[in-house]
Amino acid sequence: MSLFDQLQQFQTWFNAEIDKAFAHIDQNIAGKLHQAMQYSVSNGGKRVRPFIMHTVGRMLDIDDKTLLPASIALECIHSYSLVHDDLPAMDDDELRRGKPTCHIQFDEATAILAGDSLQTLAFELIANADVSAEIKVSWMQELANRSGYHGMCGGQALDLAGENTQLTVEQLENIHLLKTAALLQAAVNMATACKPAMDKSEKIKLDNFAKNIGLAFQIQDDILDVTSTTEMLGKPQGSDEKLNKSTYPGILGLEQAIQKADQVYQNALEQIDNLPYNTQTLFEFAQFIVQRKH
Repeated sequence: MSLFDQLQQFQTWFNAEIDKAFAHIDQNIAGKLHQAMQYSVSNGGKRVRPFIMHTVGRMLDIDDKTLLPASIALECIHSYSLVHDDLPAMDDDELRRGKPTCHIQFDEATAILAGDSLQTLAFELIANADVSAEIKVSWMQELANRSGYHGMCGGQALDLAGENTQLTVEQLENIHLLKTAALLQAAVNMATACKPAMDKSEKIKLDNFAKNIGLAFQIQDDILDVTSTTEMLGKPQGSDEKLNKSTYPGILGLEQAIQKADQVYQNALEQIDNLPYNTQTLFEFAQFIVQRKH
């Protein structure tokens, strides 16, 4: 089965599982907020982070149902971050995946609360998961660390502070490692947490794979912001330039940015080259990251 077919099959299954999870949330408490939460999680995402978590899980013979609370939790965190990123005080975007952003579809206050609620829902899902207490603690620690001050939120703060400033490549890389790569690392590490006896060096290699893929993902985002269209991206093309953000094409030039993405991609492949598992899907996934068009 091709990676495209695997992704499509996974997205269909995962989207249905998200719908089931939201069906168990009482809509009578705050109906509009419930709608905004589900709208934001079900708004056509590629499900990259859950896909890589379950891919690593399958590679390690971990059942999909075991990982499902963790992968939905991770997607809730990712979705909340996008809802808040799109707000007028942040990136001020009106389109996300070709649809109105949450604060446009509903209103700004509801969007803020939807993001807050998705974040707390993530940890509720983990707390209620049918796994050992040790795995729950590992999942919570990993998700909190990678999504908060030491990860995604810290990266977003640095990204905002870097607007109207000419950053160095090193500074830009640090932002992207925190803002984007951290949640991909969480995806991998939450899967390997289910195998406490797994060789530590193998866990480190998978973590480094995710870190490099996360960086490649963001470099490709920067490239697409220059070379693609609003219709293809599903969000405003040229938004980085509008906000006067430093990007890899802006600092290095487009050709060197493409070379940088390929270099990081090759670094990722080196990490998993000699692992004693079937890593074919991870290889194909890495290729997808640097070749995607949206």
